[in-house]
Amino acid sequence: MARSVKVEVSPGVFCWLRESSGWTPEEVAKRLKTSVEAIRAVERGERQPTLRQLKELSKAYRRSLASFFLSEPLPEPPLPKDYRMLPERKDVFDKKTIYAIRKARSLQKIIKELSVNIKYSTTPTVERVSLDDDPERLAREYRELFNLSEKRQGEFKTPYKLFHHIRDNLEDMNIIVFQFSMPIKDARGFALTDRTPNIIVINTKDTMEARLFTLMHEFGHILLGETVIDIPDATVRSHNKVERWCDTFSSRFLLPRGLAVSLFKKYGNKLTETQTLGSLKYRYKVSKAMLLYNMFRLGFITQKKYEETLDRYEPKELEIEESDKKKKQRGGIPQDKKCLSEVGNKFVSIVANNYDNRHITYADALTYLSIKSRNFEKVLAKARK
Repeated sequence: MARSVKVEVSPGVFCWLRESSGWTPEEVAKRLKTSVEAIRAVERGERQPTLRQLKELSKAYRRSLASFFLSEPLPEPPLPKDYRMLPERKDVFDKKTIYAIRKARSLQKIIKELSVNIKYSTTPTVERVSLDDDPERLAREYRELFNLSEKRQGEFKTPYKLFHHIRDNLEDMNIIVFQFSMPIKDARGFALTDRTPNIIVINTKDTMEARLFTLMHEFGHILLGETVIDIPDATVRSHNKVERWCDTFSSRFLLPRGLAVSLFKKYGNKLTETQTLGSLKYRYKVSKAMLLYNMFRLGFITQKKYEETLDRYEPKELEIEESDKKKKQRGGIPQDKKCLSEVGNKFVSIVANNYDNRHITYADALTYLSIKSRNFEKVLAKARK
């Protein structure tokens, strides 16, 4: 009975929580099994919701129940600049994407607060650049800084290993990398540079080779000091000069021009054969689509050949979705591995340092890491390796 008791909420807060979570009145009405007019009436202050309804919306919005009892909406950072090139969805994001942005912002704030406790700087140790700077030159410099020679790149057994190598280097420079799930059609990644630490978020729905390209593309935005959300694509020539700059930076970091030219000359008329593309993809951890695009842009294959071959190899979203379904059927990855994949070693180490120095409680640490107690020691052990 108590669950059906009506409670007083601020109409402005009720509306703000819905809008900032990406829900429409129609979707809320369907979730609560009520009418759209009933929801609009709450937002006009003409009626009050029940406690049961607020608990349901708390789960749907992934907000605390207490947030519904605020006297007024809380100030929140603006959403990243929309560089997704989707005119019909300009500044309109999927609920999961909005949640990923909110989660990244929340963790960004937590890192800042916890770093103060242990006297740790969150200021990025990279120099800002401009569009006038040569992205290819910068790509070469960062390859050298990250100790990523052609030989070293080929020695990584999987693209996951290369991703973690780059991630560790970025986090050493106080650029935190998170991996969250979002619809691929909505966003592949985003960068937050308006607060410290700077944050890069990569979409776990993507292939690993695509994530590598997005990682370096978003790092390009970090270097430019831009807070943006986008859909980096190694096979698309963007009309936006900022996106083109970041695409070039990422492409030349992962496959320098000189290396690409020497490889393509070596394989000659066998460039687009399955065995060649598979061998190059395996060695350099880049997608076949990116390899083909470089072949085309550097004049080694015609546009017709590029498009015909690309159609055979470009990852289909359906295949990615089927892969996700299989993972769920197998029970997913262990929670300790999932934690490290999502938030990375740097974040875990900051939480652990605060816990070791008694700045936070054991319960706080579990909450920040979103894990259960049985996984705590496993996460710490793996983060220290």
